[in-house]
Amino acid sequence: MAGDKIKSARTIAIEVLNKCDPVRNYAGTILDRLLHSTERLPAETDQRQRATDLVFGTLRNRRAIDTVIAEFSGRPIERIQAGLLNIIRTGTYELIYCPSTEQYAIVNEAVGSAKAAGGAKQAGFVNAVLRQIARHISNRSSDLKLETKNLKFDDAERTLLADAAIGCQFDTSFLPDSQTHPAEYLGTVFSLPEWLVDGWLAEYGEESALRICLASNRRPGLYIRPNPLRTTIEALAEKITDAEIGFEIAGDSEMIRIKRPRDVTQLPGFAQGEFTVQDITASKPVRMLNNLKLKAINLKFLDLCAAPGTKTTQLAEATGDAAKIIATDIDSRRLEMVKENIARLGIKSVDVVPYEQVPGIAPDVHRDRLLPMYIGTDFQIVNRKSKIENLFDCILLDVPCSNTGVLAKRIEVRYRVTAESIGKLAGQQIELLRYASGLVKPGGKICYSTCSIQKAENSEIIEKFLEENKNFTLESQQLTLPEAEGLDHDGGYAAILEKL
Repeated sequence: MAGDKIKSARTIAIEVLNKCDPVRNYAGTILDRLLHSTERLPAETDQRQRATDLVFGTLRNRRAIDTVIAEFSGRPIERIQAGLLNIIRTGTYELIYCPSTEQYAIVNEAVGSAKAAGGAKQAGFVNAVLRQIARHISNRSSDLKLETKNLKFDDAERTLLADAAIGCQFDTSFLPDSQTHPAEYLGTVFSLPEWLVDGWLAEYGEESALRICLASNRRPGLYIRPNPLRTTIEALAEKITDAEIGFEIAGDSEMIRIKRPRDVTQLPGFAQGEFTVQDITASKPVRMLNNLKLKAINLKFLDLCAAPGTKTTQLAEATGDAAKIIATDIDSRRLEMVKENIARLGIKSVDVVPYEQVPGIAPDVHRDRLLPMYIGTDFQIVNRKSKIENLFDCILLDVPCSNTGVLAKRIEVRYRVTAESIGKLAGQQIELLRYASGLVKPGGKICYSTCSIQKAENSEIIEKFLEENKNFTLESQQLTLPEAEGLDHDGGYAAILEKL
């Protein structure tokens, strides 16, 4: 953009946050547009990564940040000028969660942003608020010695957790009591809906609930799945080593973890279709199908909710690109991403079919306003006989879900998910499962999966389906809770159902 001044990572981040209402739109979309459609940010990867961290980190922790601002500025968030609020939020985020950045540099840069945006008076206000917050921080890198079996640790009510080992400690207790109000405490510290945390406490207990919260606010690791049709994990690892990029082999998952965030398209092997980005947990459903003898001749698969094609391509790779795989999705725009992915990976066994051409499903022209983040358009199952009943050996059914297992990546979920929306999704999930049941052959399988950790979308759906359909049995199921430690990963659920 001719004539534009080069903008800093902070300026870009504030611009994104000012434009983003997390209930209605996506910060990542706005950020990508600013990063890639202009040259207003220096091209260095570190600057781009800093802008990304400021945006996502501030959004992930916004409730905790706002609590700190209100507490130590003495002014409710609603009374802070809109143009200054996100400048203060990003500064507060760095003061609390980025202890390696010098305090004076954070304050000075935020003050400079405020001066450029509004003038000396606004800059003075931002300076006063951030310095007041900084004065009340007693230790930006406090060793927590966190006891994960419960929420008892020293100074819990005056410490915000960055991870399980380090927190930012204040000189004043300002958080809810962790013992008497654990859901309110965790909801505030991790900027999550209290009703959601309360459910995790009831179902999983304090230790697991705390781990889920930590994982939901982590900076997620980057994992890549080698494409065995074009390379091996050893050959890809050698390329990454030659490029002097830090990595590790992720256990027995046959995946590689890149140690520092970076532009995936710039990794060696991407343009050649040698890998796909996929979380360890997301790779489990297809791997659970090993008993199907995936490389048997003439197997027919249907991926009913395929976009963007991560599991579709994983299945194609697992079958040696020799099966017949039909991929479809209700979102025609995202279905184009499936085509792009199979082309880049050199996959030949996948046919991409428009959703409305799959028998038994009729698209609804009305947008579903309650769930715009999940499926884009609503659908209904049409109860009519299909000529392709009993056609498929296996159906992948990665259903639209609440995304409560991937809160670290799908940050806006915490602002949108409700108990009512989960109930509605559960109704759609069981209908999709019923529909899929008529398309799978006797002896065939349905692989049902979600990136949710809510029982209402997982085991309860399977139990209800099996009660209604005595000609199906449960072969296996697995719930994976998100984890922040070690080989960090998302949460999710998968079940393999066999038709008798």
